Amino acid sequence: MGMLKRLALGCRFSLGMVRPMKTDRFTVLVVDDEPHLLAILRGLLSTTYDVLTAENAAAAQTVLAACSVHVILTDQRMPGRNGADLLEWASTHFPRTIRVLMTGFSEIAGAVDAINRGQAYYYLLKPWRTEELLQVIRNALDKYRLESRQEELLAELKALNTELETRVRERTQELKEANTLLEQRTRELEHLALNDSLTGLLNRRGVEELIQNELKRHARYPNPIALGYVDVDHFKQINTRFTQAGGDEVLRTLAKILTANIREVDFVARVGGDEFLVLAPATPIEGTRVLAERIRAGVEKTCIPTPWGEVQLTVSVGFAVSQIVTDRKNLMELAAEALREAKLSGRNRFIVREWCRDEVVGV
Repeated sequence: MGMLKRLALGCRFSLGMVRPMKTDRFTVLVVDDEPHLLAILRGLLSTTYDVLTAENAAAAQTVLAACSVHVILTDQRMPGRNGADLLEWASTHFPRTIRVLMTGFSEIAGAVDAINRGQAYYYLLKPWRTEELLQVIRNALDKYRLESRQEELLAELKALNTELETRVRERTQELKEANTLLEQRTRELEHLALNDSLTGLLNRRGVEELIQNELKRHARYPNPIALGYVDVDHFKQINTRFTQAGGDEVLRTLAKILTANIREVDFVARVGGDEFLVLAPATPIEGTRVLAERIRAGVEKTCIPTPWGEVQLTVSVGFAVSQIVTDRKNLMELAAEALREAKLSGRNRFIVREWCRDEVVGV
């Protein structure tokens, strides 16, 4: 059996597992080339600590490689490599082991060299005093405990920081996803608030805001503006004959017909059950007539298929046109009057009226 293996077995079985967390006993390695001094030091320390011994630097290196050592106590003057050499080697390979040097008064220069090269924690002058020796070992082990605890705390802190960073990243991603979802839901709610759920067109609220904005632009940059109502003729009969589901299908198709017969700059909205509103910016009287007839004729010539049969539809159209600045209420009331006139005069027709400052001119 090799020396390293024998030493390892000795550390485990004769001295026990030399780990303070399990046994509450520390291990001290004593290195000296004088056997009687080794015996004395073992006797002083073994009642409190697990003690290992070595007679030279090479043997000490073998012990350090095989066993867990907390403090190394070495003589400076030894055959071959001296104590300073041993401590320098130990500081490189086992930096956590606390290093203590024993030296004679005449070897102070060597002790300074050991402290510089081997980073010795302390040096004892020989002949040492027992109480001083024991106190130095106790202090060295206190240092070991503090450094070990510091390393544990740093490791815990690093682990906590890593966990915190992970949680922050996860939370940031969760917040980002939540914000994205919130923005999506907000856009959906805004759309629902301003659009008709059946046809997808603007609803009354949406188009009234639009009219208000167009009238502000009209006041700043004067241009004729046209606003009209489109109402389905005899819609109650359609609902009675084709049921409400059939009526809904008719309204959806009508919304598509109206959208197809207006310009890109125009707007159409559903403002009631079977009532639609058309806003046509920068549209004079003649242009409004053309638009109104296009809407009326486009509906009349379209046969709307439904699961319950085909529907032939007509609409009445009433438009109001303003060349001058007016408000939304005036324009909408005049368009509603034009629509009533179209209904009363026989349906399936359009009426266009113009808003003036002091009078209303029928067309």
